[in-house]
Amino acid sequence: MPQKIPFLQMFAALRQWTELSNGVEGWFILSAAIDKHSRSAKVMVEGASGAGPNLIVQAEEALCRAYGLNSVKIEAAPDVEEKIVNQEKNIADKEGPEELEPLEDRGFRNVDCEEKTVDNAFARTEAIRRAALQKSARIAAPVKGDKKSGGKAIFGKPVTKAPTPIGELELDMGMVVVEGDVFAIDNRELKKRGAWVVAFDMTDYTGSIRVNKFFPGEEGKPLVDGIKKGMRVKVQGRLNMDRFYGDMVLEPVAVTAAEKKMKEDTAPEKRVELHLHTTMSTMDALTSVGPKLGPDKNVVKRAEAWGHPAIAITDHGVAQSFPDAWHSSKKIKILYGVEAYFINDVDDRVAVHGEADAPFDGEIVCFDIETTGLNKKYEVIIEIGAVVLKNGEITDAFNTFVSPGRILPPEIIRLTGITDEMLEGAPSQEEALRAFLAFAGDRPLAAHNADFDMGFIAAGCRKYGIPFRSPSVDSLILAQNLLPELGKYKLDIVAEHLRLPAFNHHRASDDAATVAYMLPCFFKKLEAAGYHNLSEINPYMTTLRGKGKAKRQPKHLIVLAKNQTGLRNLYKLISLSHLEHFKRYPIMPKSLINASREGLILGSACEAGELFRALADGRDWEELKRIASWYDYLEIQPVCNNMFMLRRGMVRSEEELRDFNRDIVRLGEELGKPVCATGDVHFLDPEDEIYRHILLASKGFEDADEDLPIYFRTTDEMLREFAYLGEKKAYEVVVANTNLIASWCDPIEPLPQGLFAPKLEDSDGELKRLVWGKAHELYGENPPQVVVDRIEAELGDIIRCKYDVIYMSAQKLVQNSLEHGYLVGSRGSVGSSLVAFMSGITEVNSLPAHYRCPKCKHTDFDYARDPDHPFGCGADMPDALCPVCGTKYAKDGFNIPFETFLGFGGDKVPDIDLNFSGEYQSSAHKYTFELFGQTHVFRAGTIGTVAEKTAFGYVKKYLEEKGVTASKAEENRLAIGCTGVKRTTGQHPGGMVVIPQDKEIYDFCPVQHPADDPNSDIVTTHFEYHSMESNLLKLDMLGHDDPTMIRMLEDLTGVNAREIPLDDKDTMSLFSSSKVLGYEDDKVLGPTGGAAIPEFGTSFVRGMLEETQPNQFDILVRLSGFSHGTDVWLGNARDLIIQQGIPVGQAIGCRDDIMLFLISKGMDPKRSFKIMEAVRKGRGLPDGAEEEMKAAGVPDWYIGSCKKIAYLFPKAHAVAYVMMAFRIAWFKVHRPLAFYAAYFSIRAKAFDEAFMCRGMDVCQKKMREIVAKDKEATAVEQDMLTTLEVCYEFYLRGFQFDRMDLYKSEAVRFTVDEERGALRPPFVSVAGLGETAAISLAEQREGKRFISIEEVSAACPKVSKTHIQLLKEAGAFGGLPETSQMDLFSMFG
Repeated sequence: MPQKIPFLQMFAALRQWTELSNGVEGWFILSAAIDKHSRSAKVMVEGASGAGPNLIVQAEEALCRAYGLNSVKIEAAPDVEEKIVNQEKNIADKEGPEELEPLEDRGFRNVDCEEKTVDNAFARTEAIRRAALQKSARIAAPVKGDKKSGGKAIFGKPVTKAPTPIGELELDMGMVVVEGDVFAIDNRELKKRGAWVVAFDMTDYTGSIRVNKFFPGEEGKPLVDGIKKGMRVKVQGRLNMDRFYGDMVLEPVAVTAAEKKMKEDTAPEKRVELHLHTTMSTMDALTSVGPKLGPDKNVVKRAEAWGHPAIAITDHGVAQSFPDAWHSSKKIKILYGVEAYFINDVDDRVAVHGEADAPFDGEIVCFDIETTGLNKKYEVIIEIGAVVLKNGEITDAFNTFVSPGRILPPEIIRLTGITDEMLEGAPSQEEALRAFLAFAGDRPLAAHNADFDMGFIAAGCRKYGIPFRSPSVDSLILAQNLLPELGKYKLDIVAEHLRLPAFNHHRASDDAATVAYMLPCFFKKLEAAGYHNLSEINPYMTTLRGKGKAKRQPKHLIVLAKNQTGLRNLYKLISLSHLEHFKRYPIMPKSLINASREGLILGSACEAGELFRALADGRDWEELKRIASWYDYLEIQPVCNNMFMLRRGMVRSEEELRDFNRDIVRLGEELGKPVCATGDVHFLDPEDEIYRHILLASKGFEDADEDLPIYFRTTDEMLREFAYLGEKKAYEVVVANTNLIASWCDPIEPLPQGLFAPKLEDSDGELKRLVWGKAHELYGENPPQVVVDRIEAELGDIIRCKYDVIYMSAQKLVQNSLEHGYLVGSRGSVGSSLVAFMSGITEVNSLPAHYRCPKCKHTDFDYARDPDHPFGCGADMPDALCPVCGTKYAKDGFNIPFETFLGFGGDKVPDIDLNFSGEYQSSAHKYTFELFGQTHVFRAGTIGTVAEKTAFGYVKKYLEEKGVTASKAEENRLAIGCTGVKRTTGQHPGGMVVIPQDKEIYDFCPVQHPADDPNSDIVTTHFEYHSMESNLLKLDMLGHDDPTMIRMLEDLTGVNAREIPLDDKDTMSLFSSSKVLGYEDDKVLGPTGGAAIPEFGTSFVRGMLEETQPNQFDILVRLSGFSHGTDVWLGNARDLIIQQGIPVGQAIGCRDDIMLFLISKGMDPKRSFKIMEAVRKGRGLPDGAEEEMKAAGVPDWYIGSCKKIAYLFPKAHAVAYVMMAFRIAWFKVHRPLAFYAAYFSIRAKAFDEAFMCRGMDVCQKKMREIVAKDKEATAVEQDMLTTLEVCYEFYLRGFQFDRMDLYKSEAVRFTVDEERGALRPPFVSVAGLGETAAISLAEQREGKRFISIEEVSAACPKVSKTHIQLLKEAGAFGGLPETSQMDLFSMFG
């Protein structure tokens, strides 16, 4: 047998009996057979053949006692090794795995508390089982490319048993089989131990479990290679408690790929979903449209796979998912739209209903009713009161009680004062109605909130077959529009405002009379405006909308773009709703929609829509038809979508909900408008509903857990939902009409194809002049052919692709910054472009390393090409004199291919990223507006989604509030399910998007305020800026510390940083030794002098410096690439350099290294470029690339390194960073006080004078304190530790801090005293004293001499008393007395 298990390792509970454990110390378990029915075990051990029978009996009894067994039989194996092997083989072959399963697998439950410990013996019986089965179990090859899985074994034998629901798993079940989807993988390779820890989470949606196991050697590789996210697997294994993971895990014995069937839509004719929300509906929906997702997650691809001809995207008020939906579609039409937050500011409050052609002085019947409740479908009238108004006077009256045929509710008695006794003998409902209508005749009616009163009258008339078509006037609407100063418009409030007589409110006759007294007041206002007839009121009301304080709740409305004109109008409406009408939501007023309706299709939306609400409120049929007539199509949804109305008592049965849909269908038939069945989709599959519950709970919704199955349904599912309409009508609303709406929409592109750059006058000519002018300045009138060829090639692509305006835009911004005294650092790959260098955009010269004579312009490109002394950059070449004129050569060039910036033939849109000084960044942004115009420049928008850490918080809180305990894997599943949903919007810290002068922003996307802040004056793109970077000019202008620091260093020293030589030996020595700084191998700072140097100051990079000992600029560039890449240094280049002795200069550091190396090996440049692109994006090597590389002589270690890389840094970016860093390092070596002043002023975080400016001892004490906290140190303390290290070095080099001084210290910057070797700290170095307060203190002291600290405090109200005390402790006030009161004794000497 390959492995024997120590007896006490297996049965750790026996250790409690010391003598027994000593006796069995040398025993080893060879095999075990277990019977769950008899609760017995048979164990064969080696090493017990010499033990007496008493010891074996004692061991058997102890096992029974410790593990709650009925009997245990221990057999001592014979001494002959062959017999043992044969017996093991026979057991394995004859009994197989079923007979050798661990005790838990047989249903045993340990009665001892040992069962719950990680040392439980039977929690380790899998070791025996694996040993016994090792010969018979064969590891299957990993499943590759088998998406349906087909039941193939991935690990171990095929799993055929029926699975147990994961939600029912318990630790004592032992061996189990589960089946589910893999949703997370966390494999770890233990290189030092030559092993793998395989870990993945799976779910069957009843629960989730982590599958976890340690595998020595390559035993776990089939699982590592074979398990992928999203696949379905069947796992057989044993349950165990993992003390490292802290939860129950499943240790796999066998894993089989299971068939994963995707839901299908099998209907012969497919429907179209017209109402769907994606993850961009803020904290409300989880339907994804990410282009990289498959149909199992992406709703567009799911619909396409189902054969749906189209699908609509209708997020709440936003269009931010349009680009992703567009990129996800191939053969399916996307209908672009929104579910708008709609306010009817035109005709939702109609003052006059019906045809009322009557003068104000004519007869009007003012009436009021009292009812048993609000719902006219179930409640009835109990009183009608009416008066006739003529020429401003009451001329007649009508009043009657009405028999309700039921007992009055107590609340109605309290409200109206009407009792059951008062209604005895009253006319019936029909009698009263007929009497009232006879009194009213054909005269117009009037009421306060007439919709209510007229609704009850109309409902009664329909019930009893009484014709009723009287026009009506609503005094409530008149009051809202004519009395805008009022905030509330109840009858008694309006009456009091108009100083009408007191009345008995909520009695019909009194309320009717009050309406009659009210109308003449309104008629006078109307007459003053020139109106004299009831028919003229409604048009005038629309001009008064919005002036009053009456609040309108936004309703929902579907707006679809019919064509490109409609899309532009939609973008405009979305923009205005965010910029001008945002009130908690982006409001889209009806007046705005009417003004931009061309190319738009309007749908009535869900139960929150205007039409459905009017239907539920009981509006009369004619009013419903009026409302519905505005829409292009009407919408109905499954009854389950509106079940909340039943739960809340808004309706009394499901049938009533069906009646609402039937009424909408009838409206559509009468108006000739298509009625469409929609799903109001918020998530893809039913099992995703739990994620929405969690999101809604995080927002505090009390009904977050109510069932609402608004998932993406198939055609047949929707047909079943509407079967109550009849087969023909169900087909019409589900299939025919939804396809009809889709046919109304043209194929639309949410973003125009191609690059739309702004225009700068003569940009191509100016660029050429700049480039050739600089080329002649550096290389003479006849530049070397290598220079000419490179410039011509680049300019050809740039101008042909119309990128010249991008270059010139960047050039002007950089030049403007330089004119203001601030250097600009380039980021990204722009330094790959020689044209960018020649035009002044970047300082990085991308030509190969070379010499050039600044005087006679002679050049030498051959020296660095010589294999005997190859150089990656000119700064590393030895000094040399020009052979023509004897002038010292300038050394230049960093050897960066242009293709890494623009691709081959300019097929990549240039992305020019620039690092401006943080002090100058806002000025750079303002200059952009000057260049292109205020209305054509926008801040680049960003979208903030729920991150995994935040989602975990939501899940934890949700589970706690529900009192639910879930496994860690289930928590992980729930958190992953909630991620990616939009939380908020923002702005890129430096991104600016520029629109061409002949276009408007609506031609590309909507705009909004960041985070929907109506008080912000910043306007951003609505789309996330990356989605438009191929269409519009994006200028990335970040604020950065390095240019600010350089500026301060230049101001302090007078040294021009651009003239600092990049081959300064003392500066270069800093990266391998601190000797030049006056100390060596310090216990805190280590052997190098990298502390506080940008790019090289972190402990991680300083460790890299220590291990590589760089002595060339090119190596520093490579180290920058190592540190910024992913999986480039650790586990890759570091191992190659340290363990295999590969030179640092040969290891892959930047993406360009790959292309240059492969070209040097003779490979095709385009193929080299494609390989580089694949590797730098973490995609590994393209198909066939490995064989091609081997054929070209690329070493295996290089190929292996390529395979490990997840992300590679651009060389041009690294060069630009290192150039800045080297210059700053030069000041550290040669002008140290200026360096430390600049560092502490600009880069230092968490600087605190109390710990840093009071001597080395105080500084070291604080460092020790933070180090002792280790991982418990806060982020602020970690920042402080970094700054303390620099302070420590400052002291170590013999410098000191002067005390703070009220008259000598500056507000925010350290000042230098070269003679004394000291720095004076600024006011802002006092903990908690902000920049504003520090500046205020500096301003208030100008031209003054304070006589006391009290006077300082009074003069600087922005400086708190706490900070005054801290300033005092820092010595800022010197000997200044506390108060201004004069000491009596000091007056007399």
